[in-house]
Amino acid sequence: MRELLEGILLLACIWCCYHGAGLQLQGDFTIYDTAYSLHPGVGAANKYGYHLVQALRYTVEEINNGTQTGRLLPGITLGYQVYDTCSLPASVLATVDLLAQQYDRAGVGPQAVALIGPDSSSYAFTPAAALGSYLLPEISYEASNELLSNKNIYPAFFRTIPSDKNQVHAMIEILVRFNWTWIVLLGSDNSYGLQGMQSLSTELSDSNICIAYQAVIPSLTDRTRQSLRDMVKKIIKTKVNTIVVFSSKRIVSGFFPFVIEYNVTGKVWIGTEDWSVATLVSGIPGISSIGTVIGVSIKYTPFSGFRDFEKQSVSKLKDISMSHNSSEMRVPCVQNTDLYTMATQNYSLEEYDISSFFNVHKAVYAVAQALRQVLNCDSAECQKTQIQPWQIFQHLKHVRFSVRNTLVYFDENGDPPTGYDIVTWIWQNKTWSLRVVGTFTPDPPDLQLDPSQIQWRGDTSDIVPVSQCSPECPFGQSKLQVGQHKCCFKCMPCPVSTFLNNTGSTSCQPCKRNQWSPAQSEECLNREVLYLPWEAPLAFALLVLVALTLLLTLGTTLVFLLKLNTPVVKSAGGRTCLLMLLSLSAACCSTLAHFGVPSQLSCLFQKSFFILSFTVCLACVTIRSFQVVCIFKWSSKLPRFYETWAKNRGPEIFILVIFTAEFLISVLSVTLDPPLPSENYDFYHDSIILECTNIMSPGAFVEITFMSLLSLLCFCLSYIGKNLPANYNESKCITFSLMVYIMSWISVFTVYTVNRGILAIALEVTAVLSSVLGILGGYFLPKVYIILLKPQMNTIAHFQNCIQMYTMTKQ
Repeated sequence: MRELLEGILLLACIWCCYHGAGLQLQGDFTIYDTAYSLHPGVGAANKYGYHLVQALRYTVEEINNGTQTGRLLPGITLGYQVYDTCSLPASVLATVDLLAQQYDRAGVGPQAVALIGPDSSSYAFTPAAALGSYLLPEISYEASNELLSNKNIYPAFFRTIPSDKNQVHAMIEILVRFNWTWIVLLGSDNSYGLQGMQSLSTELSDSNICIAYQAVIPSLTDRTRQSLRDMVKKIIKTKVNTIVVFSSKRIVSGFFPFVIEYNVTGKVWIGTEDWSVATLVSGIPGISSIGTVIGVSIKYTPFSGFRDFEKQSVSKLKDISMSHNSSEMRVPCVQNTDLYTMATQNYSLEEYDISSFFNVHKAVYAVAQALRQVLNCDSAECQKTQIQPWQIFQHLKHVRFSVRNTLVYFDENGDPPTGYDIVTWIWQNKTWSLRVVGTFTPDPPDLQLDPSQIQWRGDTSDIVPVSQCSPECPFGQSKLQVGQHKCCFKCMPCPVSTFLNNTGSTSCQPCKRNQWSPAQSEECLNREVLYLPWEAPLAFALLVLVALTLLLTLGTTLVFLLKLNTPVVKSAGGRTCLLMLLSLSAACCSTLAHFGVPSQLSCLFQKSFFILSFTVCLACVTIRSFQVVCIFKWSSKLPRFYETWAKNRGPEIFILVIFTAEFLISVLSVTLDPPLPSENYDFYHDSIILECTNIMSPGAFVEITFMSLLSLLCFCLSYIGKNLPANYNESKCITFSLMVYIMSWISVFTVYTVNRGILAIALEVTAVLSSVLGILGGYFLPKVYIILLKPQMNTIAHFQNCIQMYTMTKQ
């Protein structure tokens, strides 16, 4: 470090031989100022840099004279030494001079305590790193590069302009507000533009904003003219309407003439605080045609008294200019400035330039406030006279004061917690002006913007330009990315039972289990719950039918019970008929398990109870059919078979065996795999079926198969005996009843495969009632008719006559 410092001192000594007196003011403590370049080019004077120098002078004199808040530093005067940083070597030499003074002081003369400036981030890195090693404070008023907030590398760097990190957030918020997701990103070829462009590129991805084209704007030279033209051509080719330009005013002022040359119009340009308010850019001939300019700007604060100071300081600058020997200069631009000549030009003072001048004002006051704390000043005097720069640095971190109704302090990164104004360019009769259309505060990030105040450049002045690769998908449609950019996509309708109630998503959300949605939906609907409620009109109609069927069955049972010993009842089966009627009554009652919300009990009786009861009826019908066929069809072949079978209680045993087998199958089925109430979400996408589980379980399948085989046997026997005597001709009716029964249940099973709604439940109830009414109407009601209305046919003589007629016919 000592060898390095000796090298620096050597450079300082060489330069000190030539740098001359410069613009300076003697004082007890000196503030060094690396001012804005006063001569950016040969023969050119920079009025903006001139105002910045005047802002420093104005503030120092205000503090020394105590014109605003009384004597801030009683008995102490501040001085300044101003350097014109027209180039990086000039900035380096100014830094070396300051370090040399700190290292090799004899303890006499004014003591340097801080560096104010420079205006450019590019020129700020060198002094920030070098001075930071000695904790000598540097406060910049325009170096906004966010890398300078790194306290590990630049520990003594402070600034009164917000970091570009906040500016990046402000620009992104503007893009998000207007939904400009397809943009061009340009940055100037310096640390300010490159770092800003990099930060924007990183942050834009998180905000779902895509960069169609990105480029670095070089400084305008003969060699870069073609590159600038090619850049404009590519911007035109992208067909993007919004262009973000993170650039310094000097570089972008060389770019816009080519934009105008290629007649690029109707675009929206998002500008940074450095160029969006600069007359250097707005004064370019023809620039009013480029479109809408929306810029981020340092917050404006009234700076009264400054204009009068500049007018009154002309004579002082004349004395300085006369004492300055510019012929001795060896470093270009450094201290080679005739401020008096510039002052006589009476440069205009733009309102938004005042914001930067006020940042200089705050920087000088911050140093004075820190110096007041170090010197233990009160209203009368200051106690100390000798201090070290690191003491100023320590107190700068904690200063908190108000100047011109503006609170000033630095956060842990040395940055001010200030926000921005959002401005736009206004053109009236080719006259340029700025209009504040909003504000941005960084903590928390908040953008307040009034789009109606913006002068849009399009077909009509009140329509916001669109800058999107693909239009936003409507609600109910998701994005399917096309190509490499996520902003380029096509819209896909959300499938059934999914929804999407916001734009920008690449996937549809599934509905909740108890909800559904049609295709291309933005919300879900509650599923319809399917069951047969007791109070439904259809249920009421079915219950009436059940009641009538049950009454008819019980009425028939009563008739048969009263006429049990008559020939008609005996020929129908006698007491077996009572068993059949009771089983039909039970089957009819099983329909009640289909109504209402399924329960464990209703699920148990819904199928098994019907199958058991109807199996008994079918067994009885089978016995009756077998009996008739044996007597009239097989008597000659098997003359004593039926008599022997009947005497050995064959019918009773057959019915018992059939019932026992079906009962055991049912018990085993419900034991191993019991039917339980459940909610079926899978059959319909828009409904929930309240049903019983295991309706088609293996056990249930065996039950149905057993009853189906019995039905087939009964049908075959009844069909064989279809041409028996009239009084014994139940077979035709039984055949018809069985066909009604079989067709009803075939219909039920067919519909069940495609429909599980209320109509399917109603059809199943109807099938049960059809089965009961089929047997009742085909087998029992004709006999009830004879018993009640044709008693003459209910005699032994009539039956014997019918048998004789049948025998004669067969002979």
